[in-house]
Amino acid sequence: MTSSPHTLIATPSTSTVIEPPRHTLRLRLKPKAPTTGYVDGAWWPRSRDLAAELPALLAVLAIRPGRIERVTYNLTMWEPAARRLTIEGRTVRLEGFRSQHPDTVTVTGQGRQRLTLLVVAPETTPASAHDTLMTASQRDNVDSTDTLLALSRVTPVATLKNTGTELMEAATQRWEVDGGRVR
Repeated sequence: MTSSPHTLIATPSTSTVIEPPRHTLRLRLKPKAPTTGYVDGAWWPRSRDLAAELPALLAVLAIRPGRIERVTYNLTMWEPAARRLTIEGRTVRLEGFRSQHPDTVTVTGQGRQRLTLLVVAPETTPASAHDTLMTASQRDNVDSTDTLLALSRVTPVATLKNTGTELMEAATQRWEVDGGRVR
């Protein structure tokens, strides 16, 4: 995977996570079997803050690929993150690429074992997110990330980012659901 020219982001080189996660992890993985399809499961994070979302995810995923060494993600879809994250005394490299599919993260463990996860946008409705998580985690599912999101009526975040009006509408809807009111 190649990246675009590097953009300097004013973030610390390492972030240390001390506080344990407060919420249940929203993750579904395909059963352990030979790899099929584009993704190995789906994850529905609560925010676009990668440093805050990863500790709980990596704690669960460490069972499958072993000790997690690296996480790759699309730079444009997450808030700026440190290049390294320290979790329980272990350092995990975070590498952002503009070329990675915007709706995926890839977790690499010992021995180069990888898991590619479909990322369901945090603002997705619970019903649509559940459908996507369940479909993506089916044993023989070979659908592409875009097909998985379309099947469950989830608009890929990359599409939302391309149209400012739709992004603003999604933010307004999220604000109203959280108790705000539009006059």
